[in-house]
Amino acid sequence: QVQLVESGGGLVQAGDSLRLSCAASGRTFSSYTMGWFRQAPGKEREFVAVIVRTIGTTYYGDSVKGRFTISRVNAKNTVYLQMDSLKPEDTAVYYCAASPRLRPWSPRPDDYDYWGQGTQVTVSS
Repeated sequence: QVQLVESGGGLVQAGDSLRLSCAASGRTFSSYTMGWFRQAPGKEREFVAVIVRTIGTTYYGDSVKGRFTISRVNAKNTVYLQMDSLKPEDTAVYYCAASPRLRPWSPRPDDYDYWGQGTQVTVSS
């Protein structure tokens, strides 16, 4: 069982940056593939980024590629999402997700086993 707690959301202006954090419980954090997803009102949950367990390879959704960076510090049981050049269309609730079984990764929310409660990011124009 893994518990995930996101933090770092807030209200910013277009062009600003934010860094989201996701703290995980448990002693096997390094064995989990970690993803970030987001959901805007009236829309489906959207894949943002993933960092694959062990090897640390990263993948991004097309809408954030080149602007967002996912990283992890296994010693701190934490995964980060650095968001630069934010746009109003990035406004959403951002969720952290974890899976111990993905080989190697997936952009589908249903493939992740554990989720955080989400943190709101609002980007004003």
